[in-house]
Amino acid sequence: MITCSGKRPLSVVRALVRLAAAMAFLFAAWPAGAAASQAVAQGRAAAQEQAQTQTKPAAEGHHPGGHPGEAMPRGGACEQEGGELHTFEDTQRWVEMFERPERAATQKPDEVVAALHLQPGQTVADLGAGSGYFTFRLARAVGPDGRVLAVDIEPGMLDAIRKRGLDEKGGEGVSTILADQDNPNLPDGQVDLVLVVDTFHHLHNRVAYLRGLARDLSRDGRVAIVDFKKEELPIGPPLEHKLARETVIGEFEEAGYTLAREESFLPYQYFLIFKK
Repeated sequence: MITCSGKRPLSVVRALVRLAAAMAFLFAAWPAGAAASQAVAQGRAAAQEQAQTQTKPAAEGHHPGGHPGEAMPRGGACEQEGGELHTFEDTQRWVEMFERPERAATQKPDEVVAALHLQPGQTVADLGAGSGYFTFRLARAVGPDGRVLAVDIEPGMLDAIRKRGLDEKGGEGVSTILADQDNPNLPDGQVDLVLVVDTFHHLHNRVAYLRGLARDLSRDGRVAIVDFKKEELPIGPPLEHKLARETVIGEFEEAGYTLAREESFLPYQYFLIFKK
């Protein structure tokens, strides 16, 4: 209310003073309150992300590698270089991940097997067999008179391969071997080719491992390594867990092998074939 003289009543003045004080308080408190609200929101988002990560498998875990930053499912563990643990208790989830159809676009499994030039009746070891992604392709390549030894340190994966072999073409020629961390437990002098796909970077004491592996090879035995290039890629393990092509060649040479051939058709992996 305004008087004719232009002066405000005292009650109105007091009300305006109180309103101004309240508004000043609110404006002063607003940045801190907003920051606190933002912090709470960020905390909730981080907690949700952590909960999702704890149960989400890597896009390509143990043998095929995994997307950087993705965690492994909980369960039994396999330690790789750098201290990272890959776990495989939830076998079915890993089998589904390894066998997903879109993997073939970059892994090119049929082309890899063809490039090995396997002969009927040969004995082949699939070292780090996982779900058997390559195992049964190898079995078909060596035919009914050949043998494929599916080697892994994870009993659950070997169980999955044995079950799959009951229905898979070539399954009758597949045997499973439970390996140790430092020994594939292959038969001495009988293996014509050892295929190691996305697994070599997991091994410790690789030169010693390769020297032991040489005793398992036949006279003309070979070892084929397929692993991720040491560069930033859309798939595969973190950069620090990868091995450079030159490192792999150097370790094989130190163990007494010679690089016999190299294939270059894989977009994200090197493909090296060694002879002893």
